[in-house]
Amino acid sequence: MYYPRKILDKIRPYLNQKEIIVLTGMRRVGKTTVYRILFDEIKSNNKIFLDLENPLNQKIFEEINYDNVWLNLQRLNINPKEKAYIFLDEIGAMPKIVKVIKYLFDHYNIKFFLTGSSSFYLKNIFQESLAGRKFTFELYPLDFEEFLIFKGIKEKFTQDFNQKDKDKNLITYEKLARLYDEYLDYGGFPQVVLAQNSELKKMALEDIFKSYFEKDVKILADFKNLNAFRDLLILLLERVGAKLDISKLASEVGVSRATVHNYISFLKETYFLNLVPAYSKSLDRQVSSAKKLYLCDTGLINRFVKVNEGSLFENSVYLNLKKYGKISYFQKRNGAEIDFILEDKKIALEVKKTAAIQDYNRLKKVALSLGFTHSYIITKKFIDKKGFIPAVLI
Repeated sequence: MYYPRKILDKIRPYLNQKEIIVLTGMRRVGKTTVYRILFDEIKSNNKIFLDLENPLNQKIFEEINYDNVWLNLQRLNINPKEKAYIFLDEIGAMPKIVKVIKYLFDHYNIKFFLTGSSSFYLKNIFQESLAGRKFTFELYPLDFEEFLIFKGIKEKFTQDFNQKDKDKNLITYEKLARLYDEYLDYGGFPQVVLAQNSELKKMALEDIFKSYFEKDVKILADFKNLNAFRDLLILLLERVGAKLDISKLASEVGVSRATVHNYISFLKETYFLNLVPAYSKSLDRQVSSAKKLYLCDTGLINRFVKVNEGSLFENSVYLNLKKYGKISYFQKRNGAEIDFILEDKKIALEVKKTAAIQDYNRLKKVALSLGFTHSYIITKKFIDKKGFIPAVLI
């Protein structure tokens, strides 16, 4: 059974355009499943789906003369007289295929659909080879709205935070609170969400981490000191919601600052972690300020380290806010802080498991000083007061 992802509605308008569709994201987030759904929706029999981690499928594209690749595809029942739809899964397993794709795209009537982990793009081959020929989409683990769909619950989430505040009610909260606890504990990887019990969920999380480390880190990253990389990864898992201190991390791991920067850049480009910049009207200051760290999935955090519930909750809220646009945080020199600022919406957000009216008044005062007229506290508990939104509605 296939479960719909929100990204499908973003991709569908581009199905009949010439450009290549690229779907990227961390391993096991559901890229293949999304493409299987699109493959079934295409009203044509002139299509093929190939997994490039299969050596037999790789052989189709191992031709010196790229026109022979087109002949190989015809032997797989692709009709050269009609538009062809070619789905290629995990192109990172065969980096040289990009040149073949470019040639076939330029010379034949083919619509390509590609997936791959972002490690592949670190080599800059992809962007240079297919510049101007592609639309790229990023897929992440399930947000809470999608999590509910996988659980058989359709709960429409409004994009308007003021409306979220008005619409909140205790009945809806109590219906969703237990499910949010599960989402917080085990995260949003589809394989984990669909697992039937806690042991299977834990096994799935371990397998996801192992796959990431074996296929992305060991093979593609080319790091000489894997033990140092592993140690840094554990330290970062323990620091969710904290500001990055590169010098301290370098000292604890026993490597240079440049090496830590290199490791963090890789983790960011492979979607394992996210860095949130400080809010400032000065771009220079925004770039130079320390960034806050959030991991790709709370399930992975819980499986490998122990962090306090507040930090874990803040990480979960961040993952659900990403879909609303650019996010930053704010902290004054005197310590006044705002956890998240949605810059495009001019909204200030504070995250607390529970909160009081004094917390909201303080947030509102700091937000107004920055010129933001909308501010809300995201809570784990239900609070029936204006300005408090339960996380189950984010």
